[in-house]
Amino acid sequence: MGRQLIYIPIIHTEVDMGSMAGSLKKEYMQKYGIYKWHQHLKRINDLWISIEECLNQKHLCYRQVKIYQDGLPVCGNELQIVQDIAQRGGRNHQLLLKLISKGATLIGTEDAALLMKEYHLIKNTTMGKSVEKGTIRQNYMAERDIFIASRIHETLKDRETGILFLGMLHKIVEILPSDIVVEYLTIPSAIQKFN
Repeated sequence: MGRQLIYIPIIHTEVDMGSMAGSLKKEYMQKYGIYKWHQHLKRINDLWISIEECLNQKHLCYRQVKIYQDGLPVCGNELQIVQDIAQRGGRNHQLLLKLISKGATLIGTEDAALLMKEYHLIKNTTMGKSVEKGTIRQNYMAERDIFIASRIHETLKDRETGILFLGMLHKIVEILPSDIVVEYLTIPSAIQKFN
C-alpha cells in the first residue's frame, strides 16, 4: 500500500509567532494598517476552519496517522509544547490536539538547533540589525527541509498516513523519498482569499 503524506501548507497565526508576534504585528500594521491586520487575522482563522473541515471529510483511521508540525522540535516535550500553544489560542495546535484525541501520533519534526538559528536571524532582522536575510534564511530553510524530510522518512511506516502542517515557503516535496505519495489538502475557498 505504501506511505501517504497529506501536505497542508499553513500560514502561521499570531500565537504561533511567540515572542516575535509583537514586532511582526507592528511591522505589518505600519505597512498595511490596522484594518488590514484584522482582515488578515480573520482570513487565517477562516483558513483553519476550512482545514479542519477538509480533514474531517477524509475519514482517516487516526490510529495509523502521524502528525508532523512546522516548528515542533524533536525534544521529548512535543505534546507539552502543543498543549501550551493551544491554550494560548493557537488554532493550528488546537487542531493537533483534536487529531491526537482521535488516535493520531504526534512526531517531533524539526531540529531544535536549526530553529534557534532561524529565530535569532528573524529577531535580528526585526530589530533592524543588518543581516543578509534572503540568502541566510533560504539556507536555514533548506537545512530545515532536509531534516523534516528525513524525520518523515524515518518515522512514517508502510500503510501509515502522515499529516504535515508546514509553512508555504518550505520546499520539502522534492526531497521526500519517492515511495511517499504526497497529497495536497485542497482548501479552495480559504486559499483563494490569500491570492
